Amino acid sequence: MAETKPAMRDALIAAAFQLFLDRGYEQTTIDDIVALAGVGRRSFFRYFPSKEGVVFPDHERCLEEITAFLAEPAEDEAGGVDPVRRVCAAARLVMRMYARDREFSVQRYQLTRTVPGLRSYELSVVWRYEHTFARYLRSRWAGRPDGSLRGEVVAAAVVAAHNHALRSWLRSGGETDIEAATDHALELVVAAWAEPGADPGQAQGAAEDDLVVLVARRGVPMWRVVRGIEAALEEEPGEG
Repeated sequence: MAETKPAMRDALIAAAFQLFLDRGYEQTTIDDIVALAGVGRRSFFRYFPSKEGVVFPDHERCLEEITAFLAEPAEDEAGGVDPVRRVCAAARLVMRMYARDREFSVQRYQLTRTVPGLRSYELSVVWRYEHTFARYLRSRWAGRPDGSLRGEVVAAAVVAAHNHALRSWLRSGGETDIEAATDHALELVVAAWAEPGADPGQAQGAAEDDLVVLVARRGVPMWRVVRGIEAALEEEPGEG
């Protein structure tokens, strides 16, 4: 029985998009979809809350994955994981969801461009991703005077960067390199908003001689190591 559920869900999605492409979205009813899929209305609502839901079948699952991902401590959490990079990593989960089924993603993009109601539904989903990112960032920056504002601004920047790369890929018919485009877009966010000293090996535009080596005894508290690095980075070349 467990194996039939995904098959039925996929059959409903396939039937819906066949009808949307043949008849048009507005002209297709849920009754039309279930008739073509060979199932009852109850089966449809077991998987999708509405006709709009069948167009965006994986977003709920992706939101759950992102929420769980952000709730997990990273390996170096004790040393301070940069929140901006963490949210960018979460945004890549959304990108990979689209990339897993290129043909379906491109079809959906073409459909949403012509149906205002679907575009509005999609924007509401995008807002939920942004809200999830902002909630995480606000919690990480709760001790900062500008923590709430910073969280909202950075979350919006991450979503804008991700969506720019995604739309470019969709407009190309899924032919361009979505991984490279997303990485490039998100690195712009990291360069602008990541905490000073966070993952300096990936910093953009660093000169080859901007190398800081800090020697510390084993067991020195991490905050002392970080403070030492910050002090070294603040020095002008040739000082010390």
